[in-house]
Parts: sequence; structure tokens; C-alpha cells
Amino acid sequence: MSQTAVARKKPAIETEDLQFHYDSLHALKNINLKIERKRITALIGPSGCGKSTFLRTLNRMNDLIPGIRTEGGIWIDGENITERSTDPVELRKKVGMVFQHAAVFPGSIYENIAFGPRIHGVKDKKVLDELVESNLRSAALWDEVKDQLGKPAIGLSGGQQQRLTIARTLATKPDILLMDEPTSALDPISTSKVEQLIISLKEQYTIVIVTHNMQQAARISDYTAFFLNGEVKEYGSTDFIFSNPAYQETKDYIAGKFG
Repeated sequence: MSQTAVARKKPAIETEDLQFHYDSLHALKNINLKIERKRITALIGPSGCGKSTFLRTLNRMNDLIPGIRTEGGIWIDGENITERSTDPVELRKKVGMVFQHAAVFPGSIYENIAFGPRIHGVKDKKVLDELVESNLRSAALWDEVKDQLGKPAIGLSGGQQQRLTIARTLATKPDILLMDEPTSALDPISTSKVEQLIISLKEQYTIVIVTHNMQQAARISDYTAFFLNGEVKEYGSTDFIFSNPAYQETKDYIAGKFG
């Protein structure tokens, strides 16, 4: 078996006894997860259970918060990214993030997409043009904006802005996409478009999504991790978690009895 084939069989992300502290708050406890390559993994659980904190450990966004402490390992492509030798800038290029509220940059639609490649040294106008088009196509937005690339991005609808932020994230050529409640601020039609986009993207990317929407998790994810009080209470295929959970707490949460 080739080295490439072996690599494809390995999890995209693997955590080992991961602990995370905000000062004296023990926010994540003994997280051991294997997140499969080119699949969608949903993180569910009540508010304050550690979902978003865990998501942000995967590209070290938590490093920006004073007083944090991480223990254990997070392995991506054979590298323990918790080590000081890891370059957070390079890591965030490989592990892109889409936030709850679409944060479009000031300026045009074109400039929003071209920004990342320019930061990483792409200067050729023809190359940038191709990158803008290909990434807007990947985000299912090209046909809607191709005649207004020079217009301010802030003029787009909420759903279009969220797809634009996804396109901007794709422009830096990540392997992994992290999404923190990417549709929570959107109307049902826009939510449906973003969900369809997410499903199509798993052909090329490993996707980890935090969601409070149980129907969304059931619709789009391949695997689901249920977080409770900073721990992963249960993890497995989404079909299994939603139809035959091992723990009563999982069943109660999915049924809407708490959260």
C-alpha cells in the first residue's frame, strides 16, 4: 500500500487526552476523538459544554485568550499542533474557520477572496482572477455575483455573505474546515443553501461543525460527538447517535429535554 493510501486511512484529526483550561476553569476533559477524513463531523451539546472551545483548539484560536492552558495532544498530519514549534499562522492556513456571523471585510467581493492569497504571496492578476472565480464557484456563489465583483461585499444578503466567507476561507487552500454555527443567523432558505454547500464540500475537505440544530446535524453530518460538561459523552455515526444512543443524556438532549 502506498504512503498516500496509508495517509488517507488515518484520521484527519486525532486528539489524545486533551485537556483545556481557562485560568481555573477546566473547560475540556480527557477528549479522545478520531475525526475522519473528508467527512462531516457535528459537535452537539448544551450551551457551555465545550463544543466551541474544542473547535477552536483545532486551529489554536484559543491562544489569543489570556490565561489558557492546553494539555494532551492534537494530531493533524502527524504533527502535534499543541507543541510550541507549530506555527499558528501556517496551521490556520491548513485549518480554516467559518464563524457564526459572516465577517465580510470592508471592500469589494473580489477583494474579500483575493485577500488571503495576496497575504500568502500571490500577486499575479490572472492567477488572482482565477482563484476568485474558482472559489466563488466552490461556494456556489459565482453565478449570483459574477457581474458585481467590484461592489461592496457588505451589500450581499446574509446568506450570500456567509457563502462569501466560506469562499474566502477556501481561497487559502485548507485541508480542514471548522464551522461554528454557520447558519444560526440565517433564514431557512439561506440555511438550506449553506447546508447544500457544506455537503458538497466534504468531497474535498474534512469538515467539523458546531450546531445547536439537531435537525441540521442529522441532515448533513456523517459523525456526531455529544459534548456534556466539557467531556465527549458519546461519539459515533450520526445515524447511530440519533437512532440508538448509548446514554440517556444523549437521548434526552436530542429529544429537546434540556439544552
